[in-house]
Amino acid sequence: MSPMREWVWHRRVWRLAWPMVVSNLSVPLLGAVDTAVIGHLPEPHFLGAVAVGALIFNTIYFGSNFLRMGTTGLTAQCYGARDFDGARATLARALVIALVLAALLLALQGPIGRLAFHLVEPSEAVAGEGMGYFFIRIWGAPAALANIALVGWFIGMQNTRAALALLLTVNGINIVLDLVLVLGFGLAVAGAAWATVAADYSGLLLGLVVTARLARRHGGQWRPHLLLDVTAMRRFLGINRDIFLRTLFVITAFALFTTLSARQGDVVLAANAVLLNFVVFFNFAFDGFAFAVEALTGRALGARRREDLARAIRVCLLWSLALALLTVAVYGLAGLPVIRVLTDIDPVRAVAYDYLPWLIALPLVAVWGIFFDGVFTGTTRTADMRNTMMLAFAVFVPCAWLLREPLGNHGLWLAMTLLYVVRGAGLGVIYLGIVRRGGFLPADGPRDS
Repeated sequence: MSPMREWVWHRRVWRLAWPMVVSNLSVPLLGAVDTAVIGHLPEPHFLGAVAVGALIFNTIYFGSNFLRMGTTGLTAQCYGARDFDGARATLARALVIALVLAALLLALQGPIGRLAFHLVEPSEAVAGEGMGYFFIRIWGAPAALANIALVGWFIGMQNTRAALALLLTVNGINIVLDLVLVLGFGLAVAGAAWATVAADYSGLLLGLVVTARLARRHGGQWRPHLLLDVTAMRRFLGINRDIFLRTLFVITAFALFTTLSARQGDVVLAANAVLLNFVVFFNFAFDGFAFAVEALTGRALGARRREDLARAIRVCLLWSLALALLTVAVYGLAGLPVIRVLTDIDPVRAVAYDYLPWLIALPLVAVWGIFFDGVFTGTTRTADMRNTMMLAFAVFVPCAWLLREPLGNHGLWLAMTLLYVVRGAGLGVIYLGIVRRGGFLPADGPRDS
């Protein structure tokens, strides 16, 4: 590739990646502001109530992330093929599924809320406030789930700035309303819940306006018969099923990690909770380049441009590895000060210091699975993602149980590291096999752009 062509591809990747890196990093910022605002209320059970309620919704919405990932890959392929009728139909299918899921959540909110709080087993004071938070915030589910689908569509349409605008709108309004409703009007936990609901619907309104503009710009028609196409809907549901199962194994692995942390005592549990902030941070950061590779590989596959597909994978991988090395350096240099900022409890700090080396090394291991998730999402090879995550989970569970006893908390972090190793190595092996068999495009597909 000529130097000029190489530069064009690096610019293309950065144009797609940086808005998602910025918007992703706004998510933990929102969590920090929520904690700070509620943490200034007079009683600790207010903070516990929001923490438990947010945990429930984070689980629900993270589990619904298939709405974004499945939509991105299919939309990007339609974009590459210049099939803008198909791109519109993909969004319509995603929104229909989002609204059906939201209707189920609203209809079953009573049993879901009671079961969730029964499983968490908070104190009576936390449960009382937390249930109030849950039954307010659940009414934002239609907007929250629709926004997940819209973000996926924007990425697939190669417009991550639209996704950035939507996510920053939601998080920005949430932060402002948190301050106004909780501290200004004294609505406490209910104010935090209403702030999130209002932010979700504000984001949805903006998302629909941007969607209408993008649809007009690229052309195409809203064709009901495409929405109702049985073959297309079956494929869409199959992709979403695979991603949902893959995500379910991820959620369960982290839940088991937390459970086994708790069995080692409150200090270890708190230290691991502090260190998991490092995991959340690099996952959100790496996802920016994973989203870029989703958009570019899907587009190249739809356009049947074999060379563009290879270039997208190579350039995105280079940037992902560069970011992983940067993250290792930042964690190595700033890890101890960050821990001191996150907690002022000396025993928790001491334990977190002991296990920080795992977090310094983990980005170099984790980057591969996150990157290849982007490749396989863009090319809609979601069954491979599902199967690899199942294998990683099957390795993680016995290792977490068996290594915890002889190695203590080091055994638990070793098991977490192995989860990422198997996930990345498994997808890497599958990817190399696909390349040896001729690549993601059929043998008669174009070989250059």
